[in-house]
Amino acid sequence: MKLKPILNSTILSLIPLSAYAEDVPTINSGNTAWIIVATALVMMMTPAGLALFYGGMSRYKNLLNTFAMTFIAYCLASVVWVMWGYSLSFGTDIKGVIGGLDKLFLSGVGISSISGSIPELVFIMFQMTFACITVALALGSVVDRMKFSSWIVFTVLWITVVYAPICHWAWGGGWMFKMGALDFAGGNVVHINAGIAGLVLCLVLGKRQGFGKEAMFPSSVTLTALGAGLLWFGWFGFNAGSALAADGISASAFMVTNTSAAMAAIAWMCAEWARSGKPTVLGIASGAVAGLVSITPASGFVTLGGSLVIGLVAGVLGYFSVGVLKHKVGYDDSLDAFGVHGICGIWGAIATGIFACPDITSTASGLLYGNPKQVVIQLISIVGTAAYSAVGTLIVIFITKMITKGIRVDKESEVIGLDRAIHGERAFEID
Repeated sequence: MKLKPILNSTILSLIPLSAYAEDVPTINSGNTAWIIVATALVMMMTPAGLALFYGGMSRYKNLLNTFAMTFIAYCLASVVWVMWGYSLSFGTDIKGVIGGLDKLFLSGVGISSISGSIPELVFIMFQMTFACITVALALGSVVDRMKFSSWIVFTVLWITVVYAPICHWAWGGGWMFKMGALDFAGGNVVHINAGIAGLVLCLVLGKRQGFGKEAMFPSSVTLTALGAGLLWFGWFGFNAGSALAADGISASAFMVTNTSAAMAAIAWMCAEWARSGKPTVLGIASGAVAGLVSITPASGFVTLGGSLVIGLVAGVLGYFSVGVLKHKVGYDDSLDAFGVHGICGIWGAIATGIFACPDITSTASGLLYGNPKQVVIQLISIVGTAAYSAVGTLIVIFITKMITKGIRVDKESEVIGLDRAIHGERAFEID
């Protein structure tokens, strides 16, 4: 007789505890394992994939310098990120503009800290790889002519002054996030940002000696094609990992990422074949990257049909940006960072506002699904990113010039090549 009241009391006492337990964040081992793998994939994209992709497109006398600048960008951004970059990007929001300093030097972050359903340390590392590759992408506009010392200073300042605020705007609870701008894996934060920064850099530095007058052949299309393959492989972590979970959205992002890249490679090849009569390996590789860039902001929001259209337009748009626009306007974007990442990133951000499907993510709906306002929001986010990136990059260049007494190498170094002039090494033994 006394057992029943005791049992009832025990059951009632457990109800609040169960309800409370549901509200306490817990680590999901499956999600954690996937994001660790995704982080490793994205890490590989910078010192391996991008270094090979850019290095192969640079001239033989500057190949090692391109590798060195890509490698050091990864190293510098890694350190800046854990010291203050993460806090400025994901710290407590300050009026939608920047994160606070509450996580400076990862203050308060320990092995028990949780972000969503994964350890916060894993989230920090994942986001760090995005910061690393973004600044390295901008390098593509200025290889062959920027001082190595200036690049070091520029990288530290740019991550702090330009990347961190834009990252906060889109992903850290800033004004873009509050406005409802859609950027699943980095259309604004990574590609438009890097493309605009690269354009500003190349305009300030001026054209390479001999630009438009002499042939500037890639040192190795083979290396570039290998780099493109590694970038494609790593991009699965870039986009599918941005779901921050091993779930259906991640699987959908995985699928549309591959589809867009393949479609864009075919489209670029066909456009080049029709115009010049030759389908080049460099064109196919560049097309795949253009498709990857364009699907990045949309990857967690669009269906298969949307990814096919996004890839098709990206391939054609990328080819004409690189093969026609650059030469008509006359700017010297060495490895087409603006033409591929800037232009195709803008297309991807707009396309997200057109093709975002509520069947994928219930909170995201684009023009084709009855929400034309999303296109307007996307355009505002694009203009905001481009304007701030341009002005911020100019400020960083100005400060870098003062610190390093100029940012362009001297004429003699440019002629003999930066591998020999700066690093005292040669990528190839040429008699």
